[in-house]
Amino acid sequence: MCGTCGCGEADVRVEALQGGRDPAHGTGHSHGHAPVGGVVEIETALLAKNQHLAEHNRAWLAERGIVALNLMSSPGSGKTSLLCRTITAVAGARPVAVVEGDQETRLDAERIRGTGAPVVQINTGAGCHLDADMLARGLAELRPVDGSLVFVENVGNLVCPALFDLGEAARVVVVSVTEGEDKPLKYPAMFAVADVVVINKIDLLPYVDVRLEHLTAHCRSVNPGVRVLPLSVTTGEGIGAWCDWLLTTVPVSV
Repeated sequence: MCGTCGCGEADVRVEALQGGRDPAHGTGHSHGHAPVGGVVEIETALLAKNQHLAEHNRAWLAERGIVALNLMSSPGSGKTSLLCRTITAVAGARPVAVVEGDQETRLDAERIRGTGAPVVQINTGAGCHLDADMLARGLAELRPVDGSLVFVENVGNLVCPALFDLGEAARVVVVSVTEGEDKPLKYPAMFAVADVVVINKIDLLPYVDVRLEHLTAHCRSVNPGVRVLPLSVTTGEGIGAWCDWLLTTVPVSV
């Protein structure tokens, strides 16, 4: 078990799904394993190492004018569906590529590939999040063109991904109305690090016991400055505002 987040031993595999190139498989685990009594010290060292690698990623991306966005959520929020619709909507304005994170399978990456966007699958095994080293390996395989918009779909989890800076320009948390109003209050660390909260599946509001204004207020109670974008991937309502925000987001200066 990892001292940082408690996840199991990860067998990380990075695989490109575009252009018929041979997949590059890798194994490794970026967490340290803490001996009894040394958890705090090792956790601090691990996070410091990850931060160093994240800054390297950030500089690499900035040099190429690439905007990387870290998409985080619980499973089933609609991240992949949002990405598929977004790629179609913005592809004419900006090159788009995707780093897809899951514990197992290529299912979501295959859906992304169906849009025509370059995609790399990272399978973390028992690991519960992506980290800066995994993203660096994914970017090396993906080789996004300069000026790209790169979406990083993190492993579905509202806890651990909040701890790990990847070098992204912004963090986006996706929550669906079917998850209830209380997610920002139950998982405040995740919502506190968000630059944007996308509230998905608003077409289902008439059928669930959720008030959009309450969910929005809960997001801002833990993160007063967060931008909240309600939308429906199914109907397209609100997609325009989401795409407008994406296309005005710029690389982070370093």
